[in-house]
Amino acid sequence: MMGFMMAEALRDLLAHPLTRRLDLDDPATTHLRRVIVAQKPFLRKIYAEWYGQISRNLPAGPGNVLELGSGAGFLQEFVPGLIASDIFPCPGIGLALDGQVLPFRDASLRGIAMTNVLHHVPDVRLLFGEAVRCLRPGGRLVAIEPWVSSWSRIVYTRLHHEPFDTGSMEWKFSGKGPLSDANGALPWIVLERDRKQFESEFPALRINSIRGIMPFRYLVSGGISMRSLVPGFTFPLWRGLETAMETRMRNWAMFALIVIERL
Repeated sequence: MMGFMMAEALRDLLAHPLTRRLDLDDPATTHLRRVIVAQKPFLRKIYAEWYGQISRNLPAGPGNVLELGSGAGFLQEFVPGLIASDIFPCPGIGLALDGQVLPFRDASLRGIAMTNVLHHVPDVRLLFGEAVRCLRPGGRLVAIEPWVSSWSRIVYTRLHHEPFDTGSMEWKFSGKGPLSDANGALPWIVLERDRKQFESEFPALRINSIRGIMPFRYLVSGGISMRSLVPGFTFPLWRGLETAMETRMRNWAMFALIVIERL
C-alpha cells in the first residue's frame, strides 16, 4: 500500500502542468498533447524517429495510408497523402472514426499506421478483421506499441497511469473511455504470448517482424504526460546507449516496432 501511494505521489509530481488531472477522453486534452510534443525537442525527436521507422516499413504502390490515433502526432510529415484519423474530432484530423469499423472499400489501403494506439482498442479482433478487409495484398499494418520485458514490467506497472496486465486472458476490455481505458500489455499478449492463436484466427495476416526498441529515451523524455527528466542536448547520448544495447532488447525494450503484412 505504501509503495502504491509513493508511486502515485511521484506520478503527480512529475505530471506535465498542461495536462495534469485533465480528462484523457476530452479532445481538448489531445490538442494540448500536440502542443506538448511541439514544445519538447527531445520528445519530438523520438516521434520523428518512430515515424521514420513506420514510413520505411510501409509498402509502395497503389492505395492510401490510414493512420489511426493521429491526435498529437505529425506522421503526415513523413507519409505524403496520409489519411489522419482519430476516435473523435480534433484539430489536424481529417477523419473521426473507430478503428474497429473502417469506412473504406475492400483492398483499398496500402497501409494502416498507428503509434501507441493498438493497446487502446477495446476489441483488437475487430481491428485486425478490418485490416484483412481493407488492406490490399502486400499492404501492411505498421505500429509502435508498448512491449513486455523485464524492465518494462517495472516501469509500466509502477510509473505509468495506464493498466498493464500481462496476465489477462482476454484480447479485449470494456472500452469505457477511448483513451483512458487500455491494456498496455495487449500487443505483446496477442502477437507474442498468443501468437499461434493470432496466426490461426487471421491466416491472411503475416507477422513480418517485431523489434524491441527504446528502453530509456521515452521514459526520460517524460512522454506526453510528464515533465522532461533530462535536457534535450543529451538525446544523442541516450540514443548511443540504446544502440549499444540492441542485442539485449528482449529484457530491456519498452516498445516494439511491429510490421504485419496482408497476404
